[in-house]
Amino acid sequence: MNLWQKYVRPSSVKEAVQALVSAPPPAVPIAGGTDLMLDLKQGRHAPVHTLIDLTFVDEMKRLELRGNELFIGAAVAVNRVAADPLVAAHAQALVEAANLIAGPQVRNAATIGGNVAHALPAADGTIALTALNAQAEVASPEGTRRMPFTALFAGPGKSSLDKSREIIVGFYLPQARKGQASCFKRIMRPQGVALPILNCSVWLEREGDLFKEVRVAVGPGGSTPFRAAEAEAFLRGKPLTEENFSGALEALLAQAKFRTSARRASADYRRHIVGGLFKDALETAWGRAA
Repeated sequence: MNLWQKYVRPSSVKEAVQALVSAPPPAVPIAGGTDLMLDLKQGRHAPVHTLIDLTFVDEMKRLELRGNELFIGAAVAVNRVAADPLVAAHAQALVEAANLIAGPQVRNAATIGGNVAHALPAADGTIALTALNAQAEVASPEGTRRMPFTALFAGPGKSSLDKSREIIVGFYLPQARKGQASCFKRIMRPQGVALPILNCSVWLEREGDLFKEVRVAVGPGGSTPFRAAEAEAFLRGKPLTEENFSGALEALLAQAKFRTSARRASADYRRHIVGGLFKDALETAWGRAA
């Protein structure tokens, strides 16, 4: 049985959206295809009528500065994100996350948009982009719009977008300024291309020895990408001390909803190890911002 009946290759965002809304359902966008092709072949995804190849859409493959923001197209390969000096300068956490996604061969094909589109609450790229306060650009027949990054997610594996008429074009990140830095860390099982047991990303801005601003994302800390807002609020305006870290960790644990996964770890184990991971990421970002 054919896994798809028609293949189209649009050259613009407008053409891609038009192909999506005009094709008989189901129509599916594809870029890297590292998950979609396996799911189709192994029967985890129903056969599709039309595959819409986004890799020839120039806008979605751009990685560049636009004014005071960094734009990363949704069809940019993960390895390109990991190696690009602009990403290293303005979003170090995303570089570190990209370097941990799957293995080198997969990263050459997989895209940052695909990592996000799966809507998994512990996806490495997703957690880094959450801490970096990214915005998503989304295209539909009505045009393009920006939306807060976390508004893309409706639940584990569930996107808030209408997949029959909307496509993620790319992501906007604020340029880094003096005194700002970020970090991504994760804990994983050692065998093979391991899935993360827990990951954490921190972005912060220092004002001398005080936290001027801080964002903390932990995956999976809930059913959607988790921001530790209570821990962030606790740290603002304070120095990084053991006492203040303990207070922030207590606030994080009170807010997070860790879950048990048979393939990864129990909720209790995640609660046990998150402190060390959070502290490592926080102290690394703090040192980089000095």
